[in-house]
Amino acid sequence: MSNVKFHNGENIPLEMHKVRIVQKLNLVPIERRLEAISEAGNNTFLLKNCDVFMDMLTDSGVNAMSDKQLGAMMEADDSYAGSATFTKLENKLREIFGTEFFLPAHQGRACENIISQAFVKPGTIVPMNYHFTTTRAHIVLNGGVVEEVITAEGLKENSDFPFKGNMDVAQLSALIEKKGAEKIAYVRIETGTNLIGGQPHSLENMREVREVCKKFGIMIVLDASLLADNLYFIKTREENCKNMTIREIAREMADLSDIIYFSARKLGCARGGGICTNNREAFYKMRELVTLYEGFLTYGGMSVREMEAITVGLDETMDENMINQGPQFIAFMVEELQKKGVPVITPPGGLGCHINAMKFLEHIPQREYRAGALAAALYIASGVRGMERGTISEARDDNGNETFANMELLRLAMPRRVFTLSQVKYAVDRIVWLYENRNLIGGLTFVEEPKILRFFFGKLRSVSDWQIKLVAKFREEFGDSL
Repeated sequence: MSNVKFHNGENIPLEMHKVRIVQKLNLVPIERRLEAISEAGNNTFLLKNCDVFMDMLTDSGVNAMSDKQLGAMMEADDSYAGSATFTKLENKLREIFGTEFFLPAHQGRACENIISQAFVKPGTIVPMNYHFTTTRAHIVLNGGVVEEVITAEGLKENSDFPFKGNMDVAQLSALIEKKGAEKIAYVRIETGTNLIGGQPHSLENMREVREVCKKFGIMIVLDASLLADNLYFIKTREENCKNMTIREIAREMADLSDIIYFSARKLGCARGGGICTNNREAFYKMRELVTLYEGFLTYGGMSVREMEAITVGLDETMDENMINQGPQFIAFMVEELQKKGVPVITPPGGLGCHINAMKFLEHIPQREYRAGALAAALYIASGVRGMERGTISEARDDNGNETFANMELLRLAMPRRVFTLSQVKYAVDRIVWLYENRNLIGGLTFVEEPKILRFFFGKLRSVSDWQIKLVAKFREEFGDSL
């Protein structure tokens, strides 16, 4: 792993790659940004990319590919069945995870659909360290219930605890004892808990969870979409793992799991996904669902070109100097914001920098969607598109009452090998300005509210003219600057 010290004493991440292909960006005037966010119903998902300067919405499907990945795409075998491209990918997964069986799918949530349909029955329970929006939706649609058994540290906004994504093993055991092992569909571990700041779990915690599941005869399903970041954190934060290689850590995580699924849009930096297992019975149970929903077993809804890129991307994920880039850039952004007093989630996790909208906008009632309001405000002030990870990302209960999120976060994803340090500094500058003028920001209310996954395409309006006042303040201080 690179460890480069600067003579001037600065502590900044060093890009371990060079830029060879570029894409032009646009920074439209703030007046157009106000129009754009209004047209999008104050939902950053609905913004048009031509109006976005820095797209920090997600790291899913937008990571930069390497030259080796692009080259591999030209070697694809587009045979419908028996494709050599599929065999390459299957063999690479077997090499890394030690799994005999591989089922391809077009992305991570397709894997969740297949796993949920195969194993979740009405009345069953899926304990997990923390839910993800689509994961819970698939489980609930199949009649299951999600039970979160995350360690108490996980829901603390600021902590020195290095593995806030750990499961509370005692709580897990108690839940199984109380409900009965026959009611547990499987235990799900999310590697890099998305909704609480991309926080990792430790390898030791996985071993402890494995012991509990082995005792009760329950499967462990590992969501490995954010595996790359979690591998880096285990290697650097877990004392007993510092002498292990990235490949050794990945293999042990796989050995502790019964089923592994992933979105290659995150893991592998290309568009696709898949399910890996050594459990023959589980494989046959899921196999027919792949052909029903995704496609034939040697492509599963993926382009063979993307499959070639995933194979190379998985190999690159075993390179410490590749997987350290995201976490190091995220840590830099978090630390710079901390210096200016901006409330952020600590310790820095993977996936992106997470701003604590609960504290950033304390004057706004939670029912007026603090994280969503902050996402809209930041876009207006900067052209930076982030993602609301708070109450809008939850769902109403059966009686139509709002379910308030444990945390109100604005996630600023850090796609791998995409942004330069100057662009990150620009985002920090605009966030700091916004924090100094936070009292100008007001709340939002729904005008179009889908019942399922409303954060994707719901529309909201501002509860006052706060956005116009924000634009006026920006012009007063920045003049003609974009």
